[in-house]
Amino acid sequence: MTYQPKSDFLQVMIERGYLADCTDYEGLDQALRTGPVPAYIGYDATAKSLHVGHLLNVMMLRWLQKTGHQPLTLMGGGTTKVGDPSFRADERPLLSSEQIGDNIAGMQGVFAKYLDYGEGGTDARMLDNAEWLDGLNYLTFLRDIGRYFSVNRMLSFESVKSRLDREQSLSFLEFNYMILQAYDFLELNQRYGCVLQMGGSDQWGNIVNGIDLTRRVADTSVFGLTSPLLTTSDGRKMGKSQGGAVWLNADMLSPYEFWQFWRNTTDADVGRFARLYTELPIDECDRLGALAGSEINAAKIILANEVTALCHGREAAEAAHATAREVFEHGGTGEELPTLSLPRHEASAGISVVQLIVRAGLAKSGKDAKRLIAEGGARIDDAVLTDAGLVLDDAALAQPVKLSAGRKRHALVTIAP
Repeated sequence: MTYQPKSDFLQVMIERGYLADCTDYEGLDQALRTGPVPAYIGYDATAKSLHVGHLLNVMMLRWLQKTGHQPLTLMGGGTTKVGDPSFRADERPLLSSEQIGDNIAGMQGVFAKYLDYGEGGTDARMLDNAEWLDGLNYLTFLRDIGRYFSVNRMLSFESVKSRLDREQSLSFLEFNYMILQAYDFLELNQRYGCVLQMGGSDQWGNIVNGIDLTRRVADTSVFGLTSPLLTTSDGRKMGKSQGGAVWLNADMLSPYEFWQFWRNTTDADVGRFARLYTELPIDECDRLGALAGSEINAAKIILANEVTALCHGREAAEAAHATAREVFEHGGTGEELPTLSLPRHEASAGISVVQLIVRAGLAKSGKDAKRLIAEGGARIDDAVLTDAGLVLDDAALAQPVKLSAGRKRHALVTIAP
């Protein structure tokens, strides 16, 4: 881009690779230089934890606060009841109010690791759009807010248009989502002085709607900023591993497994991910990304340590690194490895190694586990596993057994006390 910002926040967004587009570079840059800017990102409560796919935007909020502005984390207690249809092939499953509440409780703990919450001018605020959406009167909302929306324009947004072009059904419920998200921006502007909404580039249409609504109703200039939708250099969606989503909550994915995800980063992604997911200086990120051969492995360890320290604490990062050294360099079991704890009655009856591989998360199905064994990719206590019919009983499991899929994925199997 040609615009050279003067505000610290926009400089960071551009230098580190967070910025995909902005509705008004000069206007936002000026607002950022005149005082603390409240800005928000919304998170629908579709699971009990955020995952790595959310982490880029969480880091944007962190940099916002570090450069002197106020992050607003908006929980979608209301909008989750509708579900965002953006670029989806089908409608999201509808969740009950109880499920949504449980998911919000699980998600909130992550933000406190990245942001400082409080009552000060740049302290983060945790908000929930159910506060204003749950009590809306339908007819009043249609009259006061619905009249500002053009169906023709809403149909032109790529997030909707792509769904209709594929002749995939878009329910009236989902079609209302963009109106509710736009209304969120208006409410946040009037309640908290919020002038900036951020999100992934798939949210561009929703953000523009909110800007337009706020201008029409409140006669106020507000701004939108989007981040790129990331894929890894080999084309995979960021945040997915062989075992599924890479969760940020330790009770859904251990710090060791989280560390391993980053340690297994493709060589070509190291520098880019260091810029986006750590606070290392730019020149250090560039240095790490330029390494090759055996040196790139050291760079990946630095990346894994720094990202894990932000999410789970420095102590957890060091423990994960120590476990990896023990497992890979010294052939140990490692106390921090993911552990499958079997009830004693199951162990006494005997259980097949194929079932253990699946239940430990090292294969998606029995068929995958058998293929792994047939191809020589499975190990038991560091010895190649060749017998897919092997059954382990309580005698064999008297000591923890280490199962491995390839060289990088491991788990322990123990008997519950």
